[in-house]
Amino acid sequence: MTKKPLYRNIMEYYIHEIETGQLLPGERLLPERAIAKYFSVNRSTVVRALDELQSLGWITRKQGSGTKVADGQLGNRRSPLSWLQNTQYVKQKQEDPYLTKLKQQKNLPDTLDLFSGDLPDTLIPDFSFPAMSWETILKQEQQTTTAGYAPLLDTLLTHVHQRISPALKIDQLMITSGATQGLSLILQTLLAPGSCVATEDPSFLFALPFFATLNIHLKGLPQDSEGILPTALENLCQQQKIDLLYLNPTHQNPTGRTMSLNRRKQIVKICQMYHIPIVEDDVFGELNFTTPPTKFIELAPEQVIYLGSLSKLFSPLIHIGWIIAPKRLITSFLQTKEKTELTTDIFPQLFATVALNDPSYTPKQIQLLEQLEKRSQQFTHFLDTFSEWEYQKIEGGIYYWITYTKRKLTRKDWQLFLDQQILLAPAFLFSHDTIACRINYTRMNTQDFKIFQTRFSDITTQLGKDDLI
Repeated sequence: MTKKPLYRNIMEYYIHEIETGQLLPGERLLPERAIAKYFSVNRSTVVRALDELQSLGWITRKQGSGTKVADGQLGNRRSPLSWLQNTQYVKQKQEDPYLTKLKQQKNLPDTLDLFSGDLPDTLIPDFSFPAMSWETILKQEQQTTTAGYAPLLDTLLTHVHQRISPALKIDQLMITSGATQGLSLILQTLLAPGSCVATEDPSFLFALPFFATLNIHLKGLPQDSEGILPTALENLCQQQKIDLLYLNPTHQNPTGRTMSLNRRKQIVKICQMYHIPIVEDDVFGELNFTTPPTKFIELAPEQVIYLGSLSKLFSPLIHIGWIIAPKRLITSFLQTKEKTELTTDIFPQLFATVALNDPSYTPKQIQLLEQLEKRSQQFTHFLDTFSEWEYQKIEGGIYYWITYTKRKLTRKDWQLFLDQQILLAPAFLFSHDTIACRINYTRMNTQDFKIFQTRFSDITTQLGKDDLI
């Protein structure tokens, strides 16, 4: 049996310490000589271990500042290739310690859950679902293929004809159990271990551990108010091979921004030049306050893979999404779905079929959007009373991205929100940034909002006192 290299022992130790929260993001490691003494190894062995950990995204090293645990971006903390087959290791991978604390508070009385990625139950449109016998359900299931439930495919085709393009054909469409399953199918079909995916920075992808499990490296592209910067994308393409560009261009998660039409055209032009496929995740596509810009799939139908979803509109329990892509790619995605034995349950498909064909679907959607816009305005009117916080007005979706302007915040500062029982998503879950956070403004009814106003004001006052220290 081959003896494990000594540097690997050091790597395993620090990965375990980080994943279990014993070492927190931003925390400094011991000096190299002290680590060497602790493990009874040469300093060169320590240097190799730290170099490997840095290349895999676990730590940062800077001359004069020492070695620190990397801030945020869990998605870039990759596993060494030799460990990927170790299912026990994959199961043991831990989430960010802040998330662990947040989840422990989620069900406590008086907690305001503004972290959730879903609408509150009170706002979800109510559709009547007809009673069905088991025999009827089994008959309906016989109309299901790997691509999905045939009546829902027909209904969705009509739906996307109205919202995207009447030229789309049914063999360019497949149903998934939400956008996450769709993304998983795309990654497993198109990419190999070691591939590089570019995306917005910040992005919720950096909070997903399965990129690390698949050994797919994420590269973040900076954004301004119009979306990712074209110069940043082009510079990255010149530096290395980009296998896929993933974008959430409309009501982006976590910033809530919508990419401008001009910026979309610039990005398409660059991707065409470098032959980079684009994944357009339009998970909030049913939640627009105004008419959104032309979709990427309309600008470049042969280059874009489109992810749609109804899960945000219906309920987190109704996982329904779809992929639109050129026929050849849909065929490949269906083959991957069969090989990996992924399924899409019949019940959500039956519900989605009933809801989309309900004459009240559009009126109920409009009513929902009116309620969301009202809550959005209420939220921004309150934020406008603070000089310490900045935000960009949204045009739909469920998130606001607010930034503290007075100083750089630390994890200790964000602990204040947990102490006051406000659950939100600090920027370090999605980026290297620490001064902003994502808030699901839709979760607050009138009473909740009054509570939020008091607690948020108290926290802002405390942050201001700390500024003077």
